[in-house]
Amino acid sequence: MQVFRGFRHPGVAPACALTIGNFDGVHRGHQAMLALLQTEARQRGLPSCVLTFEPHPRDYFAALTKKPDLAPARIGTLRDKLSELAACGVAQTIVLPFDGRLASQSPEEFIQNVLVDGLGARYVLVGDDFRFGAKRAGDYAMLDAAGDARGFDVARMNSYEVHGLRVSSSAVREALAEGRMADAQTLLGRPYAISGHVVHGRKLGRALGASAPGQDDGFRTLNLRFKHWKPAASGIFAVLVHGLADKPLPGVANLGVRPSLDANDVNAGRVLLETHCLEWPSHLGTEGAYGKIVRVELLHKLHDELRYTSLEALTAGIAKDGRDARAFFASTHAETHRQTTRDRI
Repeated sequence: MQVFRGFRHPGVAPACALTIGNFDGVHRGHQAMLALLQTEARQRGLPSCVLTFEPHPRDYFAALTKKPDLAPARIGTLRDKLSELAACGVAQTIVLPFDGRLASQSPEEFIQNVLVDGLGARYVLVGDDFRFGAKRAGDYAMLDAAGDARGFDVARMNSYEVHGLRVSSSAVREALAEGRMADAQTLLGRPYAISGHVVHGRKLGRALGASAPGQDDGFRTLNLRFKHWKPAASGIFAVLVHGLADKPLPGVANLGVRPSLDANDVNAGRVLLETHCLEWPSHLGTEGAYGKIVRVELLHKLHDELRYTSLEALTAGIAKDGRDARAFFASTHAETHRQTTRDRI
């Protein structure tokens, strides 16, 4: 999949079948829409194209009005969104900066400047709640009429439901906020995961719980930055780590701002996914994971972030979280074994 920041690039296809949206999480509703887009693109002999925005429009208006509560919690990073769009077979994605200039465009200007002149849209697929242009004045009827006048087809996809529940980014955010990871997986069609490069931290974890003073065999952690300040999920989780070994590695992770650490933390104030692998790969040593791209699946929430009053209490807390994560994986393995046995009978 080709990715472009804006559409003023020579590599952007001169014509396309297009869908527009934020696609936070790329959930099963998004996936169904992208499958339909792929079908329509093939029938027309066009590349499929996604137009998405960064920052999220509501992030922009939250910052503009100084009302941070208006910003939605973010399900996925831009990296993860692009990865999932590519997995759905999208040919190109345009990441359009959402700024004052774009926010002030009338619906008619957006259609002409972006859809027609910028992207050469020949087919446009939108959701049933799609609005666009300044003050969200544009709607499906306006877009459909513009398509008739300018020579592109317009289609609308109704809500996607699973067991009677409308699949939406809001529903995914709610499930993650409440720690309902199985429900989030149902809505997403896959385990909820965060990926990124492993970055340096204070390297405090490797000293906590070490076998002896000066040893670095304690709670080694993998730090991934979550680049939005308001993640949809937070807390302590049992996780699986992909990308370090030839099999997924079980672990326990903290997603949040680590309230027990002080301002000397090199990542202070940033949201981190900090993961301790329960089975640390020996071939990595103490430094071998830095810079690698890993994907961490958050499978089960253990509890919210806690503030510990001392390093000793923090060490004990991490150790307990590790035991609880091991217990989760043991129970999951036992249930899988029981299910396999029943299937054989």
